[in-house]
Amino acid sequence: IGIGVQAMLNAIISYLLLRASQYDVPGALIWLSGSLNGIRMTRIPVLFLVIVIFGMVILLLGRHLKILELGEQSAVTLGVRTDLTRLLLILSAVLLIAFATSVTGPVSFVAFLAGPIAARLVGIGAPNELPSGLVGSILVLGADLIGQFAFDTRFPVGIITGILGAPYLLYLLIRMNRTGGSA
Repeated sequence: IGIGVQAMLNAIISYLLLRASQYDVPGALIWLSGSLNGIRMTRIPVLFLVIVIFGMVILLLGRHLKILELGEQSAVTLGVRTDLTRLLLILSAVLLIAFATSVTGPVSFVAFLAGPIAARLVGIGAPNELPSGLVGSILVLGADLIGQFAFDTRFPVGIITGILGAPYLLYLLIRMNRTGGSA
């Protein structure tokens, strides 16, 4: 289903790019590849406020998230209001992603990279919501520095994270296939 939805949305994006003015297409392509270049400072305070509010919601519900991993029955038995917790966590994550994407564009593979790297850094059982966010921001800033200064041509951050993230994702998939479990 996801591949079909992605193909449909890619077709819509291609159609919109074809219908756009020739002067708007380069900016749209840069935004679609995810770029920190050209971010307007007027958007930063709103993004910061959203990160603080909904980041705190995720941090406060992190303990409930660990309990939800035990299963629905166990979470209810331990007193977690599962529906409300899931709703708040999903809404918070979606709003964080939506606001960050509206500022930078879709930066690929950061979520795939940040979570597993943070889990390895903090260890099994430790809360990793804050470390994942910090690792994700370090990955984006590092990829931006690489894209700006490591090559003759400046590349958007989304291209660098894609180049780094795709092999790591393949490694995780191969490892999951061999072990039959989670990465």
